[in-house]
Amino acid sequence: MRVFVAGGAGVLGRRLVPQLVERGHQVTATTTSTAKLGLLKQLGAEAVVMDGLDARSVGEAVAHARPDVIVHQMTAISGKPDIKHFDRWFAVTNRLRTEGTDHLLAAAQAIGVAHFVAQSYGAWNGIREGGWVKSEEDPLDPTSTGKGAEAIRHLEDVVVQAGGAVLRYGAFYGPGATDDQVELVRKRQYPVVGNGGGYSSWVHLDDAASATVLAVEQQAKGVFNIVDDEPAPAREWLPHLAACAGAKRPMRVPAWLARPVAGQVAVMMMTEGRGFSNAKAKRELGWRLRYPSWRQGFKEGLA
Repeated sequence: MRVFVAGGAGVLGRRLVPQLVERGHQVTATTTSTAKLGLLKQLGAEAVVMDGLDARSVGEAVAHARPDVIVHQMTAISGKPDIKHFDRWFAVTNRLRTEGTDHLLAAAQAIGVAHFVAQSYGAWNGIREGGWVKSEEDPLDPTSTGKGAEAIRHLEDVVVQAGGAVLRYGAFYGPGATDDQVELVRKRQYPVVGNGGGYSSWVHLDDAASATVLAVEQQAKGVFNIVDDEPAPAREWLPHLAACAGAKRPMRVPAWLARPVAGQVAVMMMTEGRGFSNAKAKRELGWRLRYPSWRQGFKEGLA
């Protein structure tokens, strides 16, 4: 198929494009930077500069590529994590999930693109009631990430209405995905907050990419949790990450002390977060993970 990957130079796009090319697809991948055009060409794609927030730029890029499927991987998350100021940190990403999604869907409709696959998020932001592990039938927490939650809800609603697939990726790890977190862990600036009982779900970039390829090839529809087999509380995964990184064991900080320093989102994630089940993706897409658990993946990746 002709596959248009919007955001192909991003941390996941750089793992996705080669997998699509290897399976025989013709890939057009976009970046906002001319400096990254060479990288995308090396990965086997036709490289295009596109501004996802400019409707004309998006329309022209999609019309030129004439794809069979569009894969929306556009984000703007880089630099040191700033969970305390989540809305500010995710401001551009929120626009890409709202305006950018709308521009891509309009371009798809204009030339009759058959299918649409979009990146969503499902790491710790399941509804904070009931059990600790959520399926696709459970709603996301509308208060988890401020304006980010609203942007995700918009993306999921319009993509599902258009007959596309929404992939709720867990927290990414793998080449280039957790460097900033690992640095904070090594500096002992990433503590376990409260009892560390909040759950998170992780996924290796290569596994996230392979699930995306399946969603593309099978023209999947609806919502899928793309996470590994082991959602786990912070008090388990964070000390393991530290050990794999050769760092000292993380400190423990009470929630009342962490709240003014790290912000409410960090406290919520560490103490009340809900993870996700991958049963639907494994059952309906036939997805098989190379890294079924973050325990194995952290160890191999940081060895």
